[in-house]
Amino acid sequence: MTAVDANILVYSQRMDSPWYRQAEDAIRELAESRTPWAIPWPCVYEFLNTVTHPRRYEPPTPVPMALTVVESWLASPSLVLLSEPMGFFATLRDVIRSTRVAGPAVHDARIAALCHYHGVDKLYTADRDFSRFARYVRVENPLVAPRG
Repeated sequence: MTAVDANILVYSQRMDSPWYRQAEDAIRELAESRTPWAIPWPCVYEFLNTVTHPRRYEPPTPVPMALTVVESWLASPSLVLLSEPMGFFATLRDVIRSTRVAGPAVHDARIAALCHYHGVDKLYTADRDFSRFARYVRVENPLVAPRG
């Protein structure tokens, strides 16, 4: 199963992004496939935070539009939303300890741990910092790498 990080979600919706077309194609391909794909819940929140933030984008995406975008992803019958069940902390703890991350990198560790916990084998992201979590999830940048 392939999961999608927030940066790809953002690029897929911001037409002012230089990676808009590639990101939109990657999301559409996943959403229209019968193969399960995933979005970690923290990435949904980060998407909403980023695209609607007036200091990140001028103009920001209107909140109703951003919510409609999320609803369109949720309508994909093959989408799996990744959340933290009871017992998840042990996985998160292991990822944090083994990669020795701290501070803001804990958020990325959370995404990697969610993917690992739920059996995700690939994470679409443009964030090179995720390479430190290669033991837990394979990363691929769909903006530059062939998908498949």
